[in-house]
Amino acid sequence: MDRPVTQTAIVTGGSRGIGRAIVDQLVEDGHSVVTCGRGDRPQDLSDDVLWVTADVSLNSDATKLVEAAQAAFGPVSLLVNNAGVQVEKTVADSTDDDWDLVMNVNCRGLFNMCRAVLTPMAKTGGNIINIGSISGMVADPSMALYNASKSWVHGLTRSIAVDHGPKVRCNAIRPGWIMTEMAEDGFALANDPERAMADALARHPVGRFGEPQDIANMVSWLVSDKAAYVSGECFTIDGGMTAASPLNPGLF
Repeated sequence: MDRPVTQTAIVTGGSRGIGRAIVDQLVEDGHSVVTCGRGDRPQDLSDDVLWVTADVSLNSDATKLVEAAQAAFGPVSLLVNNAGVQVEKTVADSTDDDWDLVMNVNCRGLFNMCRAVLTPMAKTGGNIINIGSISGMVADPSMALYNASKSWVHGLTRSIAVDHGPKVRCNAIRPGWIMTEMAEDGFALANDPERAMADALARHPVGRFGEPQDIANMVSWLVSDKAAYVSGECFTIDGGMTAASPLNPGLF
């Protein structure tokens, strides 16, 4: 099996869930990986990974993260924007603080990181992968700000691909129900969370919910030369859920 060319990679929000799976996969693929979070370094993080405590919603921290990666491993050729938060509220219930939290991390943070790497990538080439969501295509109930922020991520992805090619490829991944703490929080909003989860599972043609590794596998492919002709796309990875009609197949 051919190994991909080693790259210096930054993965934001790599302490747990989808981000951690992406970090681990990129290390396995042979890349030099830097990741970050607002807290301390996770104790179980691979020694091969450089941890930087950073809040990507702050432009100064985004710059610090890129500089740390360059100093440790050389020019950054891969950025995976995974950091994200959600607030479980409607528009009417959302506060200014809710807006600032979701938009600062999900939108401004992604923007800060892209801006920080695009200038050097214009010289050496690079690849940006943004983690969006099916919630940017179809609205989850009581997730107004999160839904809107992920639509923004998809739109910026296309703009970067158009404006910064051919030196930079940019794509997004739209995960469906990947079983992480964020997904569990979403199901907890239902009047009957157990029933809601069973109903959602019945809508998946593949017969299961997603795992963080399913998204990491897609990142691994997009990083590789096998995806060299792919840019400006948003890939839905949801086990076929959004391909189905609203009828619950489990009832037929």
